[in-house]
Amino acid sequence: MAVLPEPGHDEAEVLRLAATLEKGSEHPLAEAIVAGAEERGLVLAEAADFQAVTGKGVKGRVEGRQVALGNLWLVSDLGLAAADLTAHADARRDQGETVMFVVIDGALAGMVAVADPVKETTPAALAALHALGLKIIMATGDNERTARAVAARLGIDDIRADVLPEDKARIIAEFQAQGRKVAMAGDGVNDAPALAQADVGIAMGTGADVAIESAGLTLIKGNLDGIVRARRLAQATMRNIRQNLFFALIYNALGVPVAAGLLYPFTGTLIGPIFAAFAMSASSLSVVLNALRLRAARI
Repeated sequence: MAVLPEPGHDEAEVLRLAATLEKGSEHPLAEAIVAGAEERGLVLAEAADFQAVTGKGVKGRVEGRQVALGNLWLVSDLGLAAADLTAHADARRDQGETVMFVVIDGALAGMVAVADPVKETTPAALAALHALGLKIIMATGDNERTARAVAARLGIDDIRADVLPEDKARIIAEFQAQGRKVAMAGDGVNDAPALAQADVGIAMGTGADVAIESAGLTLIKGNLDGIVRARRLAQATMRNIRQNLFFALIYNALGVPVAAGLLYPFTGTLIGPIFAAFAMSASSLSVVLNALRLRAARI
């Protein structure tokens, strides 16, 4: 994490005020800022009038000072311009960092740049999803330069940058209107509408509670390779279901007529009630045993 204060502002004070404000946020980047401040030994105060502006940032009051932290949309909403900081911000974005602007008492006080590290399992997971023939799109509220830097590093097919939470849901709806099935993976509060809109909503167990509630599937460890494993398990489950339906249909199609006396006119054979009960139990047992094979499935 890097703190880039404007002239006349102290780096430690800018970070302290930003981290104090972010204590009330559940966003992963907020946690990174708070952790960064604590690592530097800064003593955080208490924020008042905290307000999270969806898709833009946070605002509040710290020690009597009005503090805001967020993206260019938030800066614009506050009636400010960040043109002088654009070059510095773009340099950080080109490295895949997320840049947030700090506003103190109605004036730009600097920027905080946070790099969201890519998990070791992510590149392999994305490669596996590509091998399955899936198209991967990253929809993010981050700046387009940051998104492109990350996408190039991971081989992501397409990006949608600078999007608001409702935009993510709209993008998914557009793909669905084209007849495509869409799976959405997300972990933040802002991802909840998109997770609910998707055909398959996949939440990270390390994310916000509202995201988990909105999704149909939760990856406990929050690793994308869980998506690959979940898909393989789903495919194995459907194969198992089809096998069980086939076995049950064939078994009963043959067994019921025989139990009803189909063979008696030809062979004089009748199935006794004890054997019939055993045969019916064996049918159920075979289905259960076949289903239990899923426990040993290689996913």
